[in-house]
Formats: sequence, structure tokens, C-alpha cells
Amino acid sequence: MYKTIEDEVLKKTAPAELWSEFIQHEFERLHRFCLLIYLASISVWIVFDLIVSFLGGQGFTWRSMVFLTVFSIQAVILLFTRKAVHFDILNILFIVAMTIGVRLLIDGLPASFQPAWLVLGASSMLYSISVLPISRWSFYTSQGVIWLVLNPFFGTEVGLFELKGVMTIAYAVFLCGLTIYTFLKLREAKLYNYIMSKLLLDQAYNDTLTEIPNRRSFMTRAGKTLQAVPREHDHYLAMIDIDNFKKVNDVYGHDIGDEVLKRIAADIKTVMSRFEYARLGGEEFAIYLAGVRREDVEALAGELCRVVREQPTRHPVTISIGVARVADGDTLNQALIKADEALYESKHTGKDRYTFHQ
Repeated sequence: MYKTIEDEVLKKTAPAELWSEFIQHEFERLHRFCLLIYLASISVWIVFDLIVSFLGGQGFTWRSMVFLTVFSIQAVILLFTRKAVHFDILNILFIVAMTIGVRLLIDGLPASFQPAWLVLGASSMLYSISVLPISRWSFYTSQGVIWLVLNPFFGTEVGLFELKGVMTIAYAVFLCGLTIYTFLKLREAKLYNYIMSKLLLDQAYNDTLTEIPNRRSFMTRAGKTLQAVPREHDHYLAMIDIDNFKKVNDVYGHDIGDEVLKRIAADIKTVMSRFEYARLGGEEFAIYLAGVRREDVEALAGELCRVVREQPTRHPVTISIGVARVADGDTLNQALIKADEALYESKHTGKDRYTFHQ
């Protein structure tokens, strides 16, 4: 079954909205990792700056302090960054500052060392950005900045058509291809895992027929609402049952029965959009109305009965509703039992109505 679902997911192209949602999710999940990469990059730069400054005899200049300040400011900004699109821009700015800083350090080395260290610096930065949760345009722009600033042929003794130059170009091409492939494949695998997780989560918490939440979802979300929403107004729980639904299935068939279930779910979604609702199973639905007055519940229950009754369709049905006030100290299961008792009263006093639990 998992393989079948996976094959279906792999055939589909992710829409732009899903890509944006996925990138934002990845950035939130890897926010600390991004900060770690920044801090590690800054630390490595400081160590090499100290080595070049003192062992290289250049001295620790004011320029080092400027770069260290810029890096630190960018790391602090990342600490408070919450949007992936903002991180894309911040990452390019960080790459610009870091590559310039690395270039100035390498320029302080002996000329014979510079080409190798430029390629090494570029490869380290390319690997770092390939594992960051950034968009493709930010990744490719960062690649361009890295090779533009850390170009091993600019300001060095390496000739483009010399043996060393040809070897450097071949390595750079290989390095670019490898990091691009790693970046794209890693993102693709993470995206498919994200889609699979959403799909499995939807199947676990949504009713596949009516496309509204199921019992598991309702018990979780209504339970949280019961604990979280202040009791400025009362909380109510409503149970809904389709009148004579067995007769609909027996006379018209289960396909028509499914259509009726979907239609009732759509009506509940329309009238009760502000509240938690779900299909509990069979022809039973539930609604949790938090922070409302009794007269509001009466109006909503009456409106739902009317909408279902007056629905223009070849197979009209009505619904019965049982409503219970969730008293202080009641659990969700206790409220469900009370609402079910009120629903029983509605079913046996004429149907197509709502009844409050006494």
C-alpha cells in the first residue's frame, strides 16, 4: 500500500503553493541548523584570519573587525528570521560578505598557495549552501557569487590553458555538478517525504468520503478547544443524524447514500464554518461550538435544519440534532453522551428538529 501511494505521489508535479509551504516548513524545522552553519562558517573564518594575521605576519587589522561585525549582525538577524523568503535574501548577503572576507584572507597567502585555497574555500561554501533550506534561485545566485569572488584565475598566477588551469576548471565543473545534483535530489526526496506525510496525515485525520475531519480529528481538536477557549460564553456540543438514512440506502443504493452524506457534510461546513465539526461515522456528525450563547446555537441549529431540508435535490433528506451544554468539569465524552441523549429525543419527537439536553 505504501509503495502504491508513493508511486502516485511521484507521478504528480508539486504546485507552487505546495513548494512554498514545503520550503517554509523546512526552514522552520532546520532553523537552528542554519544558525549552526553560519556560526561554524564565522568560526572557521576567524581561525584562518588569526593564522594569516599572525603566522603570515600581516597583523590583525581594522578590516577583520569590520567583517566580524558584519558576520555577527547577519547571524543575529538569522536568529530572528521566521520567513523562508527572507532567509533566501539573507543567505545571499551572507555569501557575499563571507566570500569577500575569504578572498581577502587568501590574498594574504603566498601566490603559489592561492589557487588551491580559493578552490578549497569555494568547495566548502558550495557544500554548505547545498544543505541549507533555500530556494533554487537563492542557491544558483549563491553559486554565481562564490565563483565570481573566489575565481582561482583572477589575480593569481594560474593560466587558463595551462595544465594546472585545465585541472582546476575540470575540478570546478565536477564540484558544481555534484553540489547542484546533491541540492536538487536532496530537496526532491524531502519534498516527496513531506507530501507523503501530509497525505498520510490527511487520511488519518480526515474522512475520505465527505472530506471533512473524522472522529479522531474531532476528539483531538475539540478536546484542545475545550481546554483552551475561555468560558466567557458557554460551550455546546451538537450531534447530528440523517433521518431515515437506512431507507435511502435500501431504496436508492449506497452510491446515492454516499452522495447524501457528502451533501450533508457540505451543508455543515457552510453553516458551521467557524466551529469544529466532523463525521463521527455512518450517518452521524458532530459539532463543537465554543464561546457562544444559547440563542446563537438555536439559530445555527435551526439554520442547518432548514438548509438541509430545502436543498434542491432528487433525494431530499432531513436531519435531527441533539445539543448539550458542556458544563464545567465535563469531559468531551460526557458531553457526547448528553448530546446523544438529546439527539434520541429529537428522533422520537418528529425528526427534522433540534433538541437541547435537559
